[in-house]
Amino acid sequence: MVSFTSIALALAAATASLAVPLDGDFAANFPEINFDLGELESNLTKRQSYSTDYTTGSGSVNYSPSSTGPYTVTFSGASDFVVGKGWNPGNANAVTYSGSFSASSGTVTLALYGWTTSPLVEWYVIENYNIAPSGGQISTVSTDGGTYNILINTRTNEPSIEGTATFKQVKSVRTSTRSSGTITLANHFAAWKNAGLSMGTYNLEVMATEGYNSAGGSVSITALSH
Repeated sequence: MVSFTSIALALAAATASLAVPLDGDFAANFPEINFDLGELESNLTKRQSYSTDYTTGSGSVNYSPSSTGPYTVTFSGASDFVVGKGWNPGNANAVTYSGSFSASSGTVTLALYGWTTSPLVEWYVIENYNIAPSGGQISTVSTDGGTYNILINTRTNEPSIEGTATFKQVKSVRTSTRSSGTITLANHFAAWKNAGLSMGTYNLEVMATEGYNSAGGSVSITALSH
């Protein structure tokens, strides 16, 4: 990703067996330095350097989160932003969501996004996009009525939930895009492991919208359950 993702999360991975929906919003943005872990009222982690409208540089982002999970975001000329709602810690439960997706410019993605620790891995299940992510394709996985290309890369000295680190990044990119459905996350984790990637303990997990390169459009998540 364009070094993307965010979330203002508490770094501690709770040991509870069931994940609890996060109260706060998820604004992510990876700059050159470590995650900003100071704004814990939202319990989500953000890659810092965002302004109050969750953008870096030019453009505008209007993000309207609810207290439960749904959210709406509209954006125009946005150079870089990530917003979303989710859980900390996540788990292997399937995620069901519904909504709408529109991108008129730039690069925009809708993805279930998260991290594992021990080992540290940044992961994505990308459901919708206007420009398909590419690079590092390893294999495919068929699940939930679609086929996903699996892309695995190494991020060297990049921001992470553990500070600047070197870690694996994996993406499952759906070949037939959608804005509603069920994501059987366990199937993706199994496919990533079969592709030779060691996955660790669940950390944060967020249904996220990201945009960059003068992104324009809107995304609305009307329902989100875990």
